[in-house]
Amino acid sequence: MDDTNSLIEQRRAKLAALRAKGIDPFKNKFTPGETCADARKNYVEGREVAVAGRITAHREMGKSMFLDVRDQSGRIQIYAQKNALGDEQWEIFKHLDLGDFVGVRGTLFTTKTGEISIKCSAAVPAAAGETPALPFVILAKALRPPPEKWHGLEDTEIRYRQRYLDLMASKPGTSRTGFEPGSPGDVLLLRSEIIREIRNFLHSRGFVEVETPMMQAIPGGAAAQPFKTHHNALGCDFYMRIALELYLKRLLVGGMDRVFEIGRNFRNEGLSRRHNPEFTMLEAYQAFGDYETMMELVQGMVCHVAQKVLGTLKIETKDAEGKIVKSIDLTPDWKRAKYKDLVREKAGADWFDVSPAERRRRAIEDLKLGGDIAAGYEDFEVTGAVFEKLIEPTLIQPTFVTHLPKELVPLAKLSPDDPTTVE
Repeated sequence: MDDTNSLIEQRRAKLAALRAKGIDPFKNKFTPGETCADARKNYVEGREVAVAGRITAHREMGKSMFLDVRDQSGRIQIYAQKNALGDEQWEIFKHLDLGDFVGVRGTLFTTKTGEISIKCSAAVPAAAGETPALPFVILAKALRPPPEKWHGLEDTEIRYRQRYLDLMASKPGTSRTGFEPGSPGDVLLLRSEIIREIRNFLHSRGFVEVETPMMQAIPGGAAAQPFKTHHNALGCDFYMRIALELYLKRLLVGGMDRVFEIGRNFRNEGLSRRHNPEFTMLEAYQAFGDYETMMELVQGMVCHVAQKVLGTLKIETKDAEGKIVKSIDLTPDWKRAKYKDLVREKAGADWFDVSPAERRRRAIEDLKLGGDIAAGYEDFEVTGAVFEKLIEPTLIQPTFVTHLPKELVPLAKLSPDDPTTVE
């Protein structure tokens, strides 16, 4: 903590020194001509460019300095010399720190090591009556040092509590997002593309995107505990929605044939790495169709998104050494399996023929699920624990599980062949 405080004091001293020189260290306004990635991609020796980003590396070599500046697209190296900048600009340049945001103007060149870089020079001449364009502009002075692990934040607690630091520490890479594959920055940008392509897919099939109320007098659409809030003007309590379902179905009743919503839901329940009380959900409803219609829609949507965003239907995950750990093939047609058939394969062909007491005994003693089955579990919850703990983790390839117990999906249509399940 003492080291951190010392660094903060040093940065505050630089801040004061800049202000004493009449320089605004939070200029903010700067119009880059292109991204860092585009400057590298469209390299022409001596071409003038203007980029903006955060300083992620700082190397001083006497009267020369090298900086790495990174924006959302990637990074580019900046080269500055005292002789080229002049004493006044050089003195200001020396006040830059890791984490600062800067705007830079200069010309492209290649260093002796083959690194495409931008060479800062003196102020660019301007027409009569105009202010010369400075070679660099301090846009935002960072008063705190970046994470200790600048390229890859490893403290799990910090990563989850301070997502912006996790994002800041994302490793640059050669992926289409400009970040290392799988890093927080890569995931964030890919997620944005995925949401866009989901919308494109549904719009192309005649679905209308809508927004439904988040505050509801009676929460519904799922079995979950809601968050409660109070409306002062109306003098009554409302509940934050736990699902999108009921209002979307009302739109079908009103005559809209195809609707969807991508929106936030709130469930006042447990908290874990995989379970957040506030989350985003996609729900789509189509009139004049059934569960097979929706399976075809989901399969088509996932394949469309994968092809558009990733360029392939075969997804691989690798370990730290680059070895393939898991491979998923999204190529249609996907497997379809009934819930009860999967349970019978794992828990015994007679699972649904024995008594509830015997099912509980088998789950606890034979299948070793004692720690996952609470004393008050109902019979369908016991079977649900078997499915969740022993079957679901094995469904690596895309699989449609159909005909679930009616208790798990209470608002779905009952199956005519088995009224204990839904379509």
